[in-house]
Amino acid sequence: MRNLIGLFFLSVALAACTSAPRNEVLSYTDFPRTLELKGRTLPLDTALFRYPFRIRVQGDRAVVLDLHGEDCFCHAFSYPAFCPLSSFGRRGEAPGEQLSAENVRWSGDGLWILDSNKSELIRFGCALSGDSLSRQESVNLDKDILRALDFVAMDDSTFIIPDYSGDSRFCLVNRQGSLLHKLGGIPSSNEDALKNARPALAQAWRSFIDYNSRNGVLAAVTQFGEVLEIYHLKDSTRTVYIGPHGEPEFKISQGYGIPTSIMGFSDVQVTDSAIYAVFHGRSFKEMAQNARQGIHVDGGQYIYVFSLKGEPLCSYVLDHFVNGISVDEQQGIILATDVNKDEPVIEYRPLHRLFR
Repeated sequence: MRNLIGLFFLSVALAACTSAPRNEVLSYTDFPRTLELKGRTLPLDTALFRYPFRIRVQGDRAVVLDLHGEDCFCHAFSYPAFCPLSSFGRRGEAPGEQLSAENVRWSGDGLWILDSNKSELIRFGCALSGDSLSRQESVNLDKDILRALDFVAMDDSTFIIPDYSGDSRFCLVNRQGSLLHKLGGIPSSNEDALKNARPALAQAWRSFIDYNSRNGVLAAVTQFGEVLEIYHLKDSTRTVYIGPHGEPEFKISQGYGIPTSIMGFSDVQVTDSAIYAVFHGRSFKEMAQNARQGIHVDGGQYIYVFSLKGEPLCSYVLDHFVNGISVDEQQGIILATDVNKDEPVIEYRPLHRLFR
């Protein structure tokens, strides 16, 4: 009953976020503070990775998601020592194996993995020894959910998944994979695309999301362009912040939205006191020029920090190019994944007062 009541209020809150009086569209041009950070490479004593994309920490365990894992998509380590524990999420087409892994999320004592190619969510639970994770259940997603590319667990009975049909912004999905509601709208000023090319617009507005159940903040950052959306589910408001690079720009080719502006954000985390997002900021033209010169660098060199209301607080300039982050405000630590390095986990320790 408690979960049903929670779902009801979430539905009301997200539905209210679409009403004009409760929406705010704001812009930012800069950050009041810019700090350079020097990272420490953590020796993992392993050559497991091909494309370490995400890192998630809970308690004394850390899991790194390898987007292009050869045998397994996920690797568990002790934390903070980072001693290898086990590999799981075996790659393959057989039952119990995965075709892809888009993201991983801790939820309670388990870890969920999204396999977009099989359109399912898989839960792994910890063994009695605590050193390994084993597959415990899988959830087949509703056929009306168009290629799920990210997810968050709202609670133990509901998932939030971005909607790429163009009809809305998010899908609410129950533990059985059934679509409950489609909520919100793409906050684009492109009226022609909203009217005539919603699927292409949704592809251009692909976003990475995170949700913090303690403060009720759902954040979405665009992979292209520079847009941050914040949904405050406790007071039913939505704020959209547009940065200097603007909305995602795109052209339509054979019905698909092809981005034409910049690589934007690649990860976001909502903590108890702030929103942290990895930002790239390189144009496709610049990346093409670098490729012709034999320069191949993947990732963003910035971590942007916003208040829970979306106000810019600080820009960190990194000495590595990273894709994923895990923020521990209590310890004043940011862990990041650098796909360009053989030892891909980097530890940053920003000035502690920014976490207070």
